[in-house]
Amino acid sequence: MPNPKRRHSKSRTRQRRAHDALKVPQYQLDKETGESMQPHRIDPKTGMYKGRKILDVEDQV
Repeated sequence: MPNPKRRHSKSRTRQRRAHDALKVPQYQLDKETGESMQPHRIDPKTGMYKGRKILDVEDQV
């Protein structure tokens, strides 16, 4: 297995690890229902996306 010849500095190690942080998923409020949902997703209840009907959703009673 390859081993490093020289020790990496703390700043170099931290720069590499800067991208490892977990990101919180972004949510926005739906204009019609007021529910929070992720952007750029089809609404599973209505089947609408950007004001257009994309999916035919069956009414479950």
